[in-house]
Amino acid sequence: MSEIKPVSLLERRRFALEDDGMIIGAAHFRDFEGATGIERIFFHTTVDEEYGGQGLASTMVKFALENTIASGAKIVAVCPYVKNYVAKHREYDQHLVQPTKAHLDILPRD
Repeated sequence: MSEIKPVSLLERRRFALEDDGMIIGAAHFRDFEGATGIERIFFHTTVDEEYGGQGLASTMVKFALENTIASGAKIVAVCPYVKNYVAKHREYDQHLVQPTKAHLDILPRD
């Protein structure tokens, strides 16, 4: 049995879940130069359907948020999953920036 683990794919602007070399989930982001410095906008989170219900999205999002904070960036939660996660984990409050139109304007339209 393989070990599913979160990984950083910063060059592809995402954090991901890897299972035996295969990407099975991702938390997509864009970085924005804002008033507080780098503000990392999380806009889409997915986990392959066959891996659902195992808490893997939570593991990946926690990894992504902790890495974002460690890098000195702030968190902009646009993705419904990430918004819900930070609402339940108040320890991230001091690292949050509310989304603005400028944040939303740089996101992919597809």
